[in-house]
Amino acid sequence: MPELTRARLPRGRELVVLAICCMSLLIVSLDNTALNVALPSIRRDLDASVSGLQWTIDAYTLVLACLLMLAGSTADRIGRRKVFVTGLAVFALGSLLCSLAPSLETLIAFRAVQAVGGSMLNPVAMSIITNTFTEPAARARAIGVWGAVIGVSMAAGPLVGGLLVESVGWRAIFWVNLPVAALALLLTLRYVPESRAPRPRRADPVGQLLVAVLLGSLTYAIIETDPLFAGIAAAALTGVLLYEPRRREPLIDLRFFRSAPFSGATVIAVCAFAALGGFLFLNTLYLQDVRGLSPLEAGLCMLPLAAMTFVFAPLSGRLTAARGPRPSLLLAGAATTAGPLLFAAFEAETSDPLLFTGYVLFGIGFGLVNAPITNTAVSGMPRAQAGVAAALASTSRQVGQTLGVAVIGAVLAAGMRAGAPEAFVTAARPGYWIVTGCGAAVLVVGALTSGAWARRTAERTARGLAEEEEPQRTAEAAST
Repeated sequence: MPELTRARLPRGRELVVLAICCMSLLIVSLDNTALNVALPSIRRDLDASVSGLQWTIDAYTLVLACLLMLAGSTADRIGRRKVFVTGLAVFALGSLLCSLAPSLETLIAFRAVQAVGGSMLNPVAMSIITNTFTEPAARARAIGVWGAVIGVSMAAGPLVGGLLVESVGWRAIFWVNLPVAALALLLTLRYVPESRAPRPRRADPVGQLLVAVLLGSLTYAIIETDPLFAGIAAAALTGVLLYEPRRREPLIDLRFFRSAPFSGATVIAVCAFAALGGFLFLNTLYLQDVRGLSPLEAGLCMLPLAAMTFVFAPLSGRLTAARGPRPSLLLAGAATTAGPLLFAAFEAETSDPLLFTGYVLFGIGFGLVNAPITNTAVSGMPRAQAGVAAALASTSRQVGQTLGVAVIGAVLAAGMRAGAPEAFVTAARPGYWIVTGCGAAVLVVGALTSGAWARRTAERTARGLAEEEEPQRTAEAAST
């Protein structure tokens, strides 16, 4: 199937397309972090346990992680705008159902529906951006804006969620998605051109099943401490490693990981978002359950985190465009290590000045990390596989957040004594050390995968991908 080609869009329309993609990202990312502030209210209203609260978050991120790569490759095959529009509609439907959920079980199920729609938005939107902004400098700036929206939406969620829960109730978090999704849908139909990959990838149902079993089993094993599901996850991982390289067009193209920057971006995304998921989970419960703050007060207390992310995310985009990913990654790693370290080593949550400093440092680090992750993940990859490359980057974010909530929640539950809120600080200590370790991993991996050697591996990978695909393209052209 030939690619849908077009002339470059006018500058104004390019910006509209970017704004539409950022709107979709805003509701997908903001929804999850905003819900963190609502967890204590949901626990009271729906009589949820700690593991139930974990599933309220992880049902969403887990389904996203499982389906992002499928959505990216499907969009490359049948049309990016078509999949994007479908995703907006399904996400809006899932949001409506979540707002009406009568029980914790139905809320978790409807969160999964919501995530099915969300899986069609993030990687497809990135693919649309990559194919709209074809000049490298313009693409880097657009990706910088995209990374800034990720950071701002993830960090501002607690404040927005606190305001909504305090003024209306936790169900209002889902209501706000409806008008934004409707507006994005109308604008997409009007302004976003259709595009496809020049050589669409075939579906990989076996690979998709293995990935779903791997992520689902791993998350269940961590939250419910079930060794049987840990074994199932290990078997699924073995299946992925053995089966996917044998396919001509696998769901997960392991050739991408020959590039040290791409592999580094994947690991950094997992670690950074695991840190965010665990950090927000611990702080949300502490501020409301231990300090007794209202949802709005808890959101306001975390405002320094959101403010620093808001300031540093766009700065990181410009820094990455001008100097490459290395400076942003090193600064991000240092800040995301120092912030949680104050909680792990000095019990920052018990001291307002340390609490404020920890939020500021973590916000700076998280604001800096998104732009270099996104730019590195798609740079040097074939445009024909933009959806798959973007989906892998987005998947690593969701996997990280899923594992962060699962691991930190399990550690917290193991350390808590029933009915003893004062035990929270002690029980949370191992969790903060894990978050600190994730920040240190961002620093170390960022340093190792952003230098001259790493750039050479990326160049070799790009040449190898082109050389491996050229004979097939020639054969397909001859057959037609």
